[in-house]
Amino acid sequence: MGRPLAFILTGGNTNDCTRFTAVMEAIRVPRVGPGRPRVRPAHVLGDKGYSSKAIRAWLRRRNIGHTVPERADQVRNRLRRGRRGGRPPTFDQQLYKRRNVVERCFNRLKQWRGIATRYDKTAESYRAAVTLASLLMWA
Repeated sequence: MGRPLAFILTGGNTNDCTRFTAVMEAIRVPRVGPGRPRVRPAHVLGDKGYSSKAIRAWLRRRNIGHTVPERADQVRNRLRRGRRGGRPPTFDQQLYKRRNVVERCFNRLKQWRGIATRYDKTAESYRAAVTLASLLMWA
C-alpha cells in the first residue's frame, strides 16, 4: 500500500487556496498494474474557496478539467467590466453535486472531538488521529 493521496497539514488559520498547488503536486495515485503512479487527475472539484484566477490558470496549463463555482464578488467584477470581463468559467452542476461526498467525509471526521478542536500539539499526532478516525470510519 502506498502513502495517502495528498495530506498536507497547515495551521487552522491558513487559507486552503494557498496550499492548493502543494496538495496537487503531492498526489500519487497507484496504478492497478505496473507503472508509475498517476500524478495528474483528470478533473478537480473545488468549492468557492478555490475560485481564483491563479488556480484556474494553473489547472489550465496542466490540462486538468475543473468544476469550481465563481464567488459572488468575481461575478460582479466580471459583469461590471462588460465585454472586457470575459465569459464565465464553465460549471457543471451535476458534476459538482458529487462534491457532497467530500463534505460528508469532513463532517464525519469532525464528529471526533479531538479532530474538530485539534487538541494534539504536534502535526504527527494530529495526522495519526485523522488516520485512525478515517480507518475506524471505513471499517
